[in-house]
Amino acid sequence: MQPFAIARLPRLVFGAGAADSLPAEVAALGRRVLVVTGARSFRDGPRWPALTAGLEAAGVAWHALAVPGEPSPELVDGAVRQFAGAGIEVVLGIGGGSALDAAKAVAGLLPHGNSVMDHLEGVGPELPYAGPSLPLVAAPTTAGTGSEATKNAVLSRHGPDGFKKSFRDEQLVARVAVVDPDLLASCPAGVVAANGMDAFTQLLESFTSRKANPMTDALAWSGLQAFARGFFPAWEGAGVEQAGEPLRTARSDLAYASLMSGICLAQVGLGSVHGLAQPLGSLFPIPHGVVCGTLVAEATAVNLAALAARAPDSPALPKYARVGELLGGDLVGVLRDWTARLDLPRLGAFQVTAADSGRIVARSRGSSMQTNPVALEDDEVAAIVAARL
Repeated sequence: MQPFAIARLPRLVFGAGAADSLPAEVAALGRRVLVVTGARSFRDGPRWPALTAGLEAAGVAWHALAVPGEPSPELVDGAVRQFAGAGIEVVLGIGGGSALDAAKAVAGLLPHGNSVMDHLEGVGPELPYAGPSLPLVAAPTTAGTGSEATKNAVLSRHGPDGFKKSFRDEQLVARVAVVDPDLLASCPAGVVAANGMDAFTQLLESFTSRKANPMTDALAWSGLQAFARGFFPAWEGAGVEQAGEPLRTARSDLAYASLMSGICLAQVGLGSVHGLAQPLGSLFPIPHGVVCGTLVAEATAVNLAALAARAPDSPALPKYARVGELLGGDLVGVLRDWTARLDLPRLGAFQVTAADSGRIVARSRGSSMQTNPVALEDDEVAAIVAARL
């Protein structure tokens, strides 16, 4: 067995009703909390007044920050300035991946007051982060990014010179991750589809990563099994608040799959889909989960062909076959069927054209592409994009 190392993880609290413990989890870490949420959905629902009342009953004073869309460096820096004098002792991120990533970055920078641009990978001086970070409690309300278990905060700046880069350090890992599948009840079908395909892609890419190890293989496989059981039932039951036991079980499976995807990607990296997600998500207004869902079938097809031609002894090949068996057929065929069934939009719907291929490929060579199971040539990466224009 090859040596491997597992980086720091949060304390994990998983299960239906687990969100009820959030006030106590926060109170154990501090008496003044910054609650970071998405723009509206959680705050407009019944759980927001219950959460704030619970914090007050636990003796915790709270401030709130809303994150509309994917967080930018400017949002993070503005929040650090806004709450610099508020005496924040703990940060609670509750929402989708954007809210959790923003919470992670703000928790890391509030004790220091400097700009996140000082530390963002591939942008600016890339100064090492000395820490410490404020303690973070992370509670996802979607099942996709696995951000509650990772050490990176993904920040975006959109436009021709845009980027999607990470502020990454082990000190940013949440102290506690509270994963309550019941929080998925308010997610509409489109969100369940996009986020679920993100989780699946993260599981598949970490399972076949060049850095995969026996422990991450075990976790990724259990996540893939849970995803296979729960994804489509959860998608078909999206938006049903008063769910029966089968739907609650499906949501539990999907939440678990997402959590495993975050744990695994944090340890062993991802692959070509996430390599392409960086330029596509920064240059064009494409939600991250949509990028993953629309590309994963074609990226898998290209990877399989490249492996067969140049690395026929790669351990990734039997892993791909095993996932295909789990899903009930030829893997690429199954994933193409899913793409059609979920009605995932093509890249052209977001103004991506063939003329953009060169700059997309050129910007795809980040850390995720480095752990793809086979090194892809530029024309192979371009073929993935072309197949979904």
